[in-house]
Amino acid sequence: LLTLATTALLPLAAHADALDDILAKKQINIAVPTDFPPYGFVGTDLKPQGLDVDMAVYIGAKLGVKVELVPVTSANRIPYLQTKKADLVISTLGKTPERAAVIDFTAAYSPFFQAVFAAKGVAIKSAADLAGKTVAVTRGAIEDMELTKIAPASADIKRFEDNNTTVSAFVSGQVQAIATGASVAGNMMARNPQLGAEYKFVLKDSPNFIGVGKGEDKLRTKVNEIIAGAKASGHIDKMAQKWLGRPAGTLP
Repeated sequence: LLTLATTALLPLAAHADALDDILAKKQINIAVPTDFPPYGFVGTDLKPQGLDVDMAVYIGAKLGVKVELVPVTSANRIPYLQTKKADLVISTLGKTPERAAVIDFTAAYSPFFQAVFAAKGVAIKSAADLAGKTVAVTRGAIEDMELTKIAPASADIKRFEDNNTTVSAFVSGQVQAIATGASVAGNMMARNPQLGAEYKFVLKDSPNFIGVGKGEDKLRTKVNEIIAGAKASGHIDKMAQKWLGRPAGTLP
């Protein structure tokens, strides 16, 4: 029995540290969104761009390694980290106790909040006003979790697999309201002024954190050093100003 127990521990002892692996192969795989402007989207040149993409490139530069961008959705970004398809997840990731149980987080790198939006003529001021109404949300996103906690039983929450589909459901009139991040809503309202959509109420003020594999403390510490340096130099504020139209301000 002792021999079996010792053998079972060997793979763990032999496991190389993620940061060591990254530096050895001179490449870091970073999961980013491509359907979530202005944090991550595909530009007219068909290349990913946005605040999260800029942050990924910045971290790679500071580590002195090549960055391989790995496109993800809200639903698969944490599994990609757990299965080591990505070394880091920089994808508008809010910090929740549920997520902290399965992955680790760095310090926050950008501001973000989730809210409910609907047309001006739709009377919604609080969660209670969602009674009997249809609401679109992206499955597994933080707004899905927050909305589920407070929505009345008669609210019809329709879950979609990615942000584009969620937005399409609202724009096409399949639902009366949408629960999403302010940036997604802002982009949606700018593109579809005819909807007369507006902010109704906040679900959660939720800064973005970088996801790191559970127990990868060396990598997390190194990324925290890079974030702290970017905050001190004003680079974090510059990125937020460029993509969100406001500085990042004080972040946890």
